[in-house]
Amino acid sequence: MTEIDNSRSDLFQLSKEMDFGDIHIKHDSETGLNAIIAIHNTNLGPALGGCRFIPYHSTQNAIYDAMRLAQGMSYKAAIAGLELGGGKSVIVKPAKIKDRQKLFAAFGRFVEELNGRYITAVDSGTNVEDMNAIATTTNYVASTSKQAIATGDPSPYTALGVRRAIEAAAKTKFNNESLDGIHVAIQGMGHVGYYLAKELHELGARLSFCDINPENISKAKKAFAGVEYSADKIFDVECDVFAPCALGGAINKETIGRLNTGIIVGAANNQLATPEIGKDLQKRDILYAPDYVANAGGLIQIAMDNEEKALTKVNNIYETVLNIFQASIRNKQTPAETADSLAKQILMQAGTKNAA
Repeated sequence: MTEIDNSRSDLFQLSKEMDFGDIHIKHDSETGLNAIIAIHNTNLGPALGGCRFIPYHSTQNAIYDAMRLAQGMSYKAAIAGLELGGGKSVIVKPAKIKDRQKLFAAFGRFVEELNGRYITAVDSGTNVEDMNAIATTTNYVASTSKQAIATGDPSPYTALGVRRAIEAAAKTKFNNESLDGIHVAIQGMGHVGYYLAKELHELGARLSFCDINPENISKAKKAFAGVEYSADKIFDVECDVFAPCALGGAINKETIGRLNTGIIVGAANNQLATPEIGKDLQKRDILYAPDYVANAGGLIQIAMDNEEKALTKVNNIYETVLNIFQASIRNKQTPAETADSLAKQILMQAGTKNAA
């Protein structure tokens, strides 16, 4: 997870820089709930974004994380062509949880207070059961066990989209139509990382992976012929594709010099610790697929809740990523700059249309 830069910690200044909407904070003494809902933009529709349940070093870091994630969701929905805005919520995970179900029900009441401007869903640290608890106090929740597609778990759709983005990057970087023999190093073998490994394994890719959870590694080693690395050493692996699938900020000033890859495509949000890292990657001739474009599959699944239509749209991520790479070359920009410009243009046009 990216730590906040204290030199840029003024929330009003950050809101101005990120063209932000609004931030809501809730404390519930009975359950120990400390939650933040960040709504970045609703020009295209209500803000949809997952609920993250992890520890934070400070409230400031939790707010900043929510803001960056919400902005990414706005851009993700815009480029994916969804009639949704961008939002995100974080619940600061306490050292001891009194009653998990009651805590998430309390969070549901918080969501309900926003009258549909924000819709929550599964994210890091939360699961379908948590969404079911939220659903007892609000209807503005996705990823529940009552969803039409499977169990509501967006992970397989996210993984499919990332795989399609990897294919687009391999086509652009190596002129490869196939992933057979391509070496992918996956950082994080949780839900999405595991499904991504499955997608890649079935296409003949060679795998290296790491995870801080021994159970995730054990599961992966049983299912795939891959090489295990420690969480720190994964950055040094010589590979064709590096796939960040854990928390954000993995590509930073400490790790960028250790990378031995030609491509970065992963499922994590906010993979680049700062926007400047994108320019550094380009100087090192590393092709980076903007994370919110590559990992849009889960959002698409949640938004559409129709398997056939969702799969079609997720597979279209291949063409979207290809187009961004091509446009970045024409415009002499990084892929991240190109994607950001496109998303901002879509949001601005929607805002103008709504104001008319």
